[in-house]
Amino acid sequence: MTDSVLPPGLSRSLPTARRPEPAPSPVGNPTPETGSAPSLQEIVKCAHDNGHSDVHLGVGEKPRFRARGEMVLTDWPRTDSAVFQGWLREILTPHQIDSFQRSKELDGSHAFPFVRVRINLLDSLHGPAMVLRLIPQTILTLDDLQLPPVLRELASRPKGLVLVTGPTGSGKSTTLAAMIDWINRNQARHILTIEDPVEFVHTSQRSLVRHREVGQHTLKFHNALRAALREDPDVILVGEIRDRETLGTAMEASQTGHLVFGTLHTNSAVKTVERVLGMYPPDEQDSVRRALSEALLGVIAQGLIRTTDGKRAAYHDILINSDACRDYIQRGALDEVEEIMSRSGFEGMLTINQSLQTLVEAGRVEADQAVGVSLKPNELAQALRGRDGT
Repeated sequence: MTDSVLPPGLSRSLPTARRPEPAPSPVGNPTPETGSAPSLQEIVKCAHDNGHSDVHLGVGEKPRFRARGEMVLTDWPRTDSAVFQGWLREILTPHQIDSFQRSKELDGSHAFPFVRVRINLLDSLHGPAMVLRLIPQTILTLDDLQLPPVLRELASRPKGLVLVTGPTGSGKSTTLAAMIDWINRNQARHILTIEDPVEFVHTSQRSLVRHREVGQHTLKFHNALRAALREDPDVILVGEIRDRETLGTAMEASQTGHLVFGTLHTNSAVKTVERVLGMYPPDEQDSVRRALSEALLGVIAQGLIRTTDGKRAAYHDILINSDACRDYIQRGALDEVEEIMSRSGFEGMLTINQSLQTLVEAGRVEADQAVGVSLKPNELAQALRGRDGT
């Protein structure tokens, strides 16, 4: 059974994607009669037209897509080295290809006429491979994404640190793009983004937006962030806070009149605070807790879960740095912070279990799916049973 139909504009001899089965086998005519392989642009066009999020390609492998969180096998033949090298030449310069061959890894981006992609190249046991993450050209708004209203409040603040966190593929970039888009359309500010690579491209509206890509426009995150303090920004987006140096400069910027957004790969708000503090040695903990408690506006941790209609919905864990939370962060009493979150919905706070429970009660998510992704599954299962009266 196919997962999608053949997109318009592609040759009928190109295969459609289908969901993987225990023993998948090709169907249809996989390549044109000439035997030529599809171009990379044709493959990405197929993914784009069918709403897939990622393209996976590798020497010795059949191309695959990721569709709503699941890997989807195509009917294209296994990729050989010559075809793979041809795909690289479609999206990379000779210098980038040489860099990949030397370092065995490469991050970058490329803009096709219809979609922008984030590129990751890697070497593996069977040969080189690539993963392309499709980045929509249309930036969804906070309303389009049905994100909690408190995100708009955080975006409107004049200064402070906002961390958007979650595992890879959880929609962090989409959420951040929506917040930056709201500022761009509603406030007259200078927005500077520092990313590796640039993902969503914003066109200046009421705000002036400038994008910088690590590797192309700057050598290191920290270099660009430090320089940003002299570039008159109001808002700074740091694509990923990877080290203590970058974190320290981000906190400094947020305390000196800038609104700073950053991302981390953590799966809850409290774990994000723990991760930040864990970047520093024990003898610096007191000063770091104080600095973080003063700089932090909020943490938005999120994940994606499959819905009953076969799509996906976001669930959130939101910490707003209220006076009470600030006091507990300074003291390192993070368990108390989670308690505050669970009973402070009036301030925009939300726990993962509360978010998941809302989705279940709205009929958008199956209970077992929600319990499966919860960080406290027993607690959520008990809450759902209580609602059912069982």
